[in-house]
Amino acid sequence: MSLLLAAGQPFSLCPCGSVRKKIYSRGGVRRLVRTRAALVEATPRTVPALRDGAGAGAGAASGLVFRGNRAEDLQAEARAMARAVNASVYSPELLALKYGSRPFKVLRRTLQIFIALGSFGLKLLVDERNGQLDMNKRIRAVELRRIFTRLGPTFVKLGQGLSTRPDLCPTEYLEELSELQDALPTFPDDEAFSCIERELGLPLDSIFSSISPSPIAAASLGQVYKAQLKYSGHVVAVKVQRPGIEEAIGLDFYLIRAVGFLVNKYVDIISSDVVALIDEFARRVYQELNYVQEGQNARRFKKLYADKEDVLVPDIFWNYTSGKVLTMEWVDGVKLNEQEAIERQGLRVLDVVNTGIQCSLRQLLEYGYFHADPHPGNLLATPDGKLAFLDFGMMSETPEAARSAIIGHVVHMVNRDYEAMARDYYALDFLSPDVDVSPIVPALRDFFDDALNSTVSELNFKTIVDGLGAVLYQYPFNVPAYYALILRSLTVLEGLALYADPNFKVLAASYPYFAKRLLTDPNPYLRDALVELLFKDGKFRWNRLENLLEQGRKDRDFSAKEALQPVLKLLLGPDGGELRGLVTKEAIRVTEAFALGTVIDTYNSIPDLPRSLIFNGNPTGPLMMSNIEKESMIGLRDQVSRIWGLLQSSEQFDPAVLQPILLVLQQPEARSLGGRIIGGITQRLAARLLQQVLRVPPAGSAPTL
Repeated sequence: MSLLLAAGQPFSLCPCGSVRKKIYSRGGVRRLVRTRAALVEATPRTVPALRDGAGAGAGAASGLVFRGNRAEDLQAEARAMARAVNASVYSPELLALKYGSRPFKVLRRTLQIFIALGSFGLKLLVDERNGQLDMNKRIRAVELRRIFTRLGPTFVKLGQGLSTRPDLCPTEYLEELSELQDALPTFPDDEAFSCIERELGLPLDSIFSSISPSPIAAASLGQVYKAQLKYSGHVVAVKVQRPGIEEAIGLDFYLIRAVGFLVNKYVDIISSDVVALIDEFARRVYQELNYVQEGQNARRFKKLYADKEDVLVPDIFWNYTSGKVLTMEWVDGVKLNEQEAIERQGLRVLDVVNTGIQCSLRQLLEYGYFHADPHPGNLLATPDGKLAFLDFGMMSETPEAARSAIIGHVVHMVNRDYEAMARDYYALDFLSPDVDVSPIVPALRDFFDDALNSTVSELNFKTIVDGLGAVLYQYPFNVPAYYALILRSLTVLEGLALYADPNFKVLAASYPYFAKRLLTDPNPYLRDALVELLFKDGKFRWNRLENLLEQGRKDRDFSAKEALQPVLKLLLGPDGGELRGLVTKEAIRVTEAFALGTVIDTYNSIPDLPRSLIFNGNPTGPLMMSNIEKESMIGLRDQVSRIWGLLQSSEQFDPAVLQPILLVLQQPEARSLGGRIIGGITQRLAARLLQQVLRVPPAGSAPTL
């Protein structure tokens, strides 16, 4: 019987009896594992699907249906935490103490890394000198993959990041390095099964009714088996940690950290604290070694983001989880870089990647808790079109102040407000408050004035990262660790999209989310950013509002009610005096445009002969206005009408949403504002009437919209 694997490929169980003679030894005691052999040969029984769509596994409902109530689930999690009480924690001091007294081991590993990478670099130089660089790409790509594999988990993770960047690596390298995602060397199955029994304190046959006799995937830190729980029949993925992984990673980080000190001391071009970045990365890798922590990460991620129907987060089975064993819901799907396999399921790669981008924006900018390792092996397209997130070992958080500052930074970029962009780096914690940003402004202007010759949506994320990187190197910036992980997360997603469409732009796909947040978020920082975007030189930019609404309504969470009420509260708040003055002027203009536009439309609807008789052949009609001014009035009226139409056509729009706004309008500030608007309109129309009576030609040019 075949099992459907995460990569979408069939996997056959071994023939009966093929593993019956396996013997393992521990503590000098040898025993025949006949029960284990029977277990791996068993045929999983059919389990009814609990989630929509075939092959979705045990589903979110499994936590309640089969694992009892919330209290029992918390108790199971507490027991899992107790099993992981001795999990390792990253400590540079302990690593220095440990390896500082083992110079020969450190030297041996240093030579191993230097010889492996140095010989590879030498071959590339020889190829370039002989004109064979392109011809030998495939050979060198295979060699690099094998080098990373031999050097172990730390370098495997480096290769995983490179495998998603077609703008950095040639195709041959991408194809070879992508095999690092789950085609790593495995460790013996008996060691894995023994680890499960040792960690959970139960024999294998009392936990599972069946388990694959060999791993279905090998990750950098562990390997995964497909199994079926004995007590419920759920099909699950069981991840088992590699033996000796802590020793290997600890030594590598000890060496890399030493290199970081040298970079900080001697490489002036890099202004960031390299050691701090290494420590942050190492800390997160060590967190990945604690599978209970990973399970808790998955639970939190599911609570925040799996409310969307197109996002799937597997459930955790706490009774069968420990520091080195993680049991979670099995998910069938195809990796996002396997375009043909996804299309064979009737899905579009870009649709699934766009789901990932929208979810990532929520992670980065809404809740601040994000998946920091979204390589193709951790993102699956399920047969029913959902995006499944796997591997929650490496997570990070965006500080609350930085979330708003990032959105504001995009607004300032659109407005080409480089002074404000430079000041944003204080809020983003790139610069200390005592640093003068005035020298930075010309550098930002030089880059973005050139880059923004096209629209912002035409920029790809890498262009911005590279451009900002050139600025960062010149000035005393200190890129915080969370921001480096954000860049990695978004560049990975853009890299995945580029497989399917070389012209894909992350910023264009992100516009609806940014527009929705600007229009609906009551955060004061974002409200100020919206005002900056809509008003310039005392005039309201209706085209910007129309564009925001057009983009914002593409976001499924956009609500016309949320877009209207916060804006009015801002307008009528105690700090809205200056804004009320601007809005009063604009309301008068709009009302005049509607009134005079109606007159112009009525005049144009009259047949030529009666019109000539009524107005004595006056070519200007009933209004003493130039054609340019008439066109301006009608254009403003039509634009405002289109904006109202956009609001009306938004999902969940109901005239009843205006009721809260009517309550707001009953406030004293609103009545005062209404009085000023009515007074202004009356004066404006009276002036127009007097102009028509006296037939005075309009002074000045038509207003600029």
